[in-house]
Amino acid sequence: MKRLLTATVTMFLLVLCSSAIFAQSESREGLLNEFTSKRAELATIEKKLLLPAEEDRTAYAEFLAQPDTGLIRLLPHEVFGSPTSNKGLLAVDGGGAFYSFVLLTHEYGQGSDILLSQGYLSVGFAGVNYGILAQASNVDLTEISVDHPSTHFLANYQAATEEPAARQEYRRFGPGITVDGVKYSSRVKAEVGMTYTLRSIDYGRSDWLVALKVVRQDSDGSLIIVWKILKKFPKPELARNNSAQ
Repeated sequence: MKRLLTATVTMFLLVLCSSAIFAQSESREGLLNEFTSKRAELATIEKKLLLPAEEDRTAYAEFLAQPDTGLIRLLPHEVFGSPTSNKGLLAVDGGGAFYSFVLLTHEYGQGSDILLSQGYLSVGFAGVNYGILAQASNVDLTEISVDHPSTHFLANYQAATEEPAARQEYRRFGPGITVDGVKYSSRVKAEVGMTYTLRSIDYGRSDWLVALKVVRQDSDGSLIIVWKILKKFPKPELARNNSAQ
């Protein structure tokens, strides 16, 4: 009788352990499935966060029907990005604060041409790549061309072709320079209703002149920007400084 009782208890404990292990396995699998599902859901939400509102697209539908134009949303880097890296609140590198007009992506490092941070627009972020920004008042984008006063200097500017010169130009446009009454710098105040011209020089990839207008600011601080390409320069190449080798 004692042996039978012992065997029964042992069997009962084995069944309990097996049930616990099975339940734990089920729970683990369930968590992984839930994680995958939520991650896919978050990716969908993130894409929506990066897009302009439908009413913005409707408002500029006629303009966007033209070639080399676009409408984007830039998220403030101090809100959605990280202060110490480009890994922030969102999965996209840079937190949606950067944009490449060449590759049409918010992903930082993919030819990023512009950044929104601390209420300023800026250009020139990686290596010796650099850029120049100018404010063109609140004129309509249809009035901006390579002959506009705010673009004349940018349209005729010759990009540096050697590394020391490129680094010097990067430093020169930091505080900004003034040519014919127009200030050109790598950072300007972002204002709703204001139009800007931008020259972004990304060695080995692109050198584009872009006109853009900040048309709206959303409740989260993000900016809705409509833009058009004014000129595409030949792909810039850089002669590296190899004197130290």
